[in-house]
Amino acid sequence: MNKEYLNVITVDDDEGNIIFFKNIFKDLKIGVKSQCFSDGEGLMKYLKNCGAIIPEVIFIRYDMPGKHSMDYLKEIKADSKFSTIVIVMYAQQISEAEIEEIFVAGAHVFMRQPETYEGLKKAVTEIITINWQYHSSGLNIDNFIMKV
Repeated sequence: MNKEYLNVITVDDDEGNIIFFKNIFKDLKIGVKSQCFSDGEGLMKYLKNCGAIIPEVIFIRYDMPGKHSMDYLKEIKADSKFSTIVIVMYAQQISEAEIEEIFVAGAHVFMRQPETYEGLKKAVTEIITINWQYHSSGLNIDNFIMKV
């Protein structure tokens, strides 16, 4: 596969987190075209639009208000046209049982959200770099899981 960039979506109701993600994506050596949504409803409306560019990676905050993020994860995984999307769920406080549930539901990556910007930048950079390697080399994403 010959791609020059990754399409990445971030879903988070915290505007500060969205700004952090945008800045991190902008500073990466890997080309990233990013979109952000403040809730899962906006994400799903976008993905179901027939003209939508299907992203390679979606970062979803686990504990957003409203409909639970796990419901959106299951909805994405149930649709075969989204089978190549790598789903990254992240949270600050979460139990090991919830992390296991995230992987069972089909997420590829769980990221414990670092408390500092530098920590977040390091974790997101690692996730994007590994995804870039998978997408640019044609490796099978179905076998990919990661905990950061």
